[in-house]
Amino acid sequence: MKASKMKFGINYVDTKSPLHALNGITKFALFMAWVTVVLTTFDIRIIVSMVLLGLALLKMTRVAFQAYKPLLFGTISVLSMNAVFMFLVAPQQGSEWVGSTTTLLELPAGYSLTQETLFYLCTITLKYFSMFPIALVFVFTTHPTEFASSLNRIGVPYKIAYAVSLTLRYLPEVKSDFINIMHAQQARGVDFSKNAPLMTRFKGVAKILIPLIFSSLDRADEISNAMTLRGFGRSKTRTWYNYRPLTRKDIVVLSGIALCVVLALYKRHLEAATVWYPF
Repeated sequence: MKASKMKFGINYVDTKSPLHALNGITKFALFMAWVTVVLTTFDIRIIVSMVLLGLALLKMTRVAFQAYKPLLFGTISVLSMNAVFMFLVAPQQGSEWVGSTTTLLELPAGYSLTQETLFYLCTITLKYFSMFPIALVFVFTTHPTEFASSLNRIGVPYKIAYAVSLTLRYLPEVKSDFINIMHAQQARGVDFSKNAPLMTRFKGVAKILIPLIFSSLDRADEISNAMTLRGFGRSKTRTWYNYRPLTRKDIVVLSGIALCVVLALYKRHLEAATVWYPF
């Protein structure tokens, strides 16, 4: 059995794009504002607009598509399965959500697919997916140390800022461990290919995740011990090697972000219902 090669990255990539020139705080504010707007609306018009804008920003990072292609298709697969499970658990959720029932297809075991449920599942799936591009934009364009130093400069304790930096820095290490464990399991005869039954593939993933969790815990323990031996946390303040001050461009972007969040919350306040259903 031929071992598959996995080539993707979820780490900082310096492509000198316009987004890389922004301060880490600005990009973090964009990410948090994005999540806030997504969580406050069920208007598919806004959600689709955010998906398209997020993909455009992801394209603007100039990171090669191959770097996040597996993550993209993996996310789509997981969200599709989630939509199926939601339908199986609550097949009439969309009708209850909208307040009407338009049956499109009668299914076995007493299930029926309604227009309202289909619209609801599409809205929820796009709602979750809309956060995927902006999360990659943040990771691809934000240097961990620079972001941590910016957090510290705006008042976040440096211990918390450094923990954030370590999290971003060791994402590539987790990916590397995942690939190594997968190849080790393939060498033992575990089949992860598309030809394997679905349950076999699920069991194979479990055989990767359990060693991955333990290896991550071991690495965290080693880092904690190393930082303790070096006296980390004894001082109330610390200096940073990388620091990028806020520029006029950052102020303009932050102002635009704040305005968008205020408008989104105001729109949500004015709406009598959270649902937008055009049919």
